[in-house]
Amino acid sequence: MRAAGPHISAVPVDLPVFSRARAHAGRTAVVATEGTFTYAELQAAADRVAAALLTGAPDLHEGRVAFLAPPGFAWVAAQWGIWRAGGVAVPLAVSHPPPEHEYVIRDAGAGIVLAHPEFAEVLGPVAAACGARLITTSAALGTASRAPLAVGDRESLRAADEARRAMIVYTSGTTGRPKGVVTTHANLRAQISSLVSAWEWQSDDRILLVLPLHHVHGIVNVVACALWSGATCEMAPRFDPADTWARIGRGGLTLFMAVPTVYHRLIAAWDSGPPDRRRQWSEGVRGLRLMVSGSAALPVATLERWHAITGHTLLERYGMTEIGMALSQPLHGARRPGRVGAPLPGVVVRLVDEHGAPAAPGTPGELEVRGPGVFTEYWHRPDDTAAAFRDGWFRTGDVAVLEGGDYRLLGRTSVDIIKTGGYKVSALEIEEVLRSHPAIAECAVVGVDDPEWGQRVAVAVELREGHTLTPDALQEWAGARLAPYKVPRSLVVMARLPRNAMGKVTKPELAALCGR
Repeated sequence: MRAAGPHISAVPVDLPVFSRARAHAGRTAVVATEGTFTYAELQAAADRVAAALLTGAPDLHEGRVAFLAPPGFAWVAAQWGIWRAGGVAVPLAVSHPPPEHEYVIRDAGAGIVLAHPEFAEVLGPVAAACGARLITTSAALGTASRAPLAVGDRESLRAADEARRAMIVYTSGTTGRPKGVVTTHANLRAQISSLVSAWEWQSDDRILLVLPLHHVHGIVNVVACALWSGATCEMAPRFDPADTWARIGRGGLTLFMAVPTVYHRLIAAWDSGPPDRRRQWSEGVRGLRLMVSGSAALPVATLERWHAITGHTLLERYGMTEIGMALSQPLHGARRPGRVGAPLPGVVVRLVDEHGAPAAPGTPGELEVRGPGVFTEYWHRPDDTAAAFRDGWFRTGDVAVLEGGDYRLLGRTSVDIIKTGGYKVSALEIEEVLRSHPAIAECAVVGVDDPEWGQRVAVAVELREGHTLTPDALQEWAGARLAPYKVPRSLVVMARLPRNAMGKVTKPELAALCGR
């Protein structure tokens, strides 16, 4: 059941993402390992993917399609093709092991899995176990992916209503297992247009993507905003500091967006580079008009060092999967360290106390958000959806204070949410997996401050009698069951976990112990 869902219009209209693309037909849309592609070629490829998904049917009717591809042309063609066919795009993470893919495919009820050939062998058994049809992107695109469909075939593809569900992105929450965050095409339009307006995207912009494409930071802030604007998106298959600096040094880029961990690694690479190369890199980066940091708190030391190297004061912003972006420092004007700015166009925010009453001026409160970009529902979780809202306001779970017109974040209302390398991770989900380890009798996962990752995942364990466990052995075992950023990097073995009188683990005390 759709909670507070949009009205479904009886008459479908063409999605703006496609009509805007037609206006930029001859411009370069995507540069990736597969080559350089125009907007017209991207649309032709999306039409072919749609035809492969539909297999003669007129419409997928919001059927979910899980898809997995490295960042590149095939990824965008898959997403656009799913939308062109009237489906809901469910992006999978290239770094996740098969059990996590299976969970998402089953939870979303995806009837089709679209896989890049690189991942077809891994996803084949998963799709079969879930009863889903597997299609490779190479088969869907065909050998003539640069050619348009015949007129009759193109007209058979159903134009989609903006009120339809468009995407389900999975995010970890306090309930433990990842939840599917559902956004409609109208939600995505609001999120994109807000950023395009605030950050003044233009068709002559050129951005380099180094972020993963199963989170809104890469999906919306980078790829969607670029392609909405008629700009060019260069897509690296993965982040590599040396390759990223080399591309920046060649010039021609106008925007760059990343998480603090990426900037930390770029600084380390710059510091270890030879003088002539550092000069080239610094000259190249000064040609950019905007550099953005988000998804985790930006350490002041990183901000200052980046400014010294590049001359750029990173723009910080605040958002999450459920709302897109809500707050941003100004494009023009002073940016204060430690602040995430003011509400973006179309976004309304408020601070409330523990009872939901407005927080007194200058005092901390929970940040709540309202606006057309806020998600529709958690997929098939009506109770979680209802609990996430208060009188129509989305409850972020983040505590902030308003100071001089800018919001300063103070932290999470729950110690069970860990932000590591730009990812929001549920400690409860990790604990559930670790408890299945034959040596672990009980465990508690916490976030420990880390200068590179923001926080690193740490675990304290009680061992079963007669067992031993080393950090290397735990990481090898967990790496086959958890995404890399969820694998504990620190292990503390204890006779007993610290607990309060009610038997609950006292995580603040535990975090202090693990951080020593």
